[in-house]
Amino acid sequence: MKKIALITGVTGQDGSYLSEFLLEKDYEVHGIVRRASTFNRPRIDKYFDRDLENNGSHQSFFLHYADLTDSSSISNLLKDIQPNEIYNLGAQSHVGISFEIPEYTSEVTGLGTLRLLEAIRGINLNCKFYQAGSSEMFGLIQENPQSENTPFYPRSPYGVAKLYGHWIAKNYRESYGMFISNGILFNHESPRRGENFVTRKITLGVAAIMLGLQKELVLGNLDAKRDWGYAKDFVEAMWMMLQHDTPDDFVIATGETYSVKHFCELVFDIANLDMNKYVRSDERFFRPAEVDILCGDPSKAKKELGWSSKTSLAELAEIMLKSDLEYLKSGKLS
Repeated sequence: MKKIALITGVTGQDGSYLSEFLLEKDYEVHGIVRRASTFNRPRIDKYFDRDLENNGSHQSFFLHYADLTDSSSISNLLKDIQPNEIYNLGAQSHVGISFEIPEYTSEVTGLGTLRLLEAIRGINLNCKFYQAGSSEMFGLIQENPQSENTPFYPRSPYGVAKLYGHWIAKNYRESYGMFISNGILFNHESPRRGENFVTRKITLGVAAIMLGLQKELVLGNLDAKRDWGYAKDFVEAMWMMLQHDTPDDFVIATGETYSVKHFCELVFDIANLDMNKYVRSDERFFRPAEVDILCGDPSKAKKELGWSSKTSLAELAEIMLKSDLEYLKSGKLS
């Protein structure tokens, strides 16, 4: 019998890669989407008929209308599909935007986790639960690199909301004996990254410059340093956590850190262009409270799960630039 997985945030970068991964593992995959007047699902279009209202679906992939701000929709859905595994990837996930909409970010990213856990407990569902944490929970770092034992110090409404989700997940694990694992994922990028995230803004901007569609690239803090990996590698770690004998918390990272400027240089070098001719920094794109450096220690995940990052930053930059060139030429997201 196929395992059944439910993914919140299925239309996002991680949700789409995780869906592909689980389908390859012969899972029956269900995803939560919010009702909207327009379809915004280019990352998963290939898996379903666009006629969701008439129960259209494709093979072992199904979409359902529900919302992390609506407890009844979550509870009803869990009763209907009875998933073996739940991957909570749904969130307002942009750090900068979280300063503009802090209440909504907290409702979805923080309390959404509680609503899911309460629904599981309320119907006595026997399942495994993955909670997507973030390196932004470390914020103003207390030690370098950051491990599972590093104290948290979030510096944005997003980081604070993610930290609530992290701790409520731990609390339910310890209070009710539920199988809940927290993944503390450091930055992970791909051609499917949202266009307002800095790595994608860079690769898309360079592709536009190469095609003569754009003359300059305006960025924020070029000196901010991050631990960047490939999202396709990172979703495998999510699955591995739920196959582990016991639930736990795991840092998922490459263990290497590079500045925004360095990533930018990589992409411009691949394009055979001089970065200094096209890039300028604008303080409008700086955060109210900056996170200067993040670098994860993935040794626990490597030792206990057998997971490690497979893709270098240079390889990732090339993958993303190539995809964005094709995207701008065809208008189709990879």
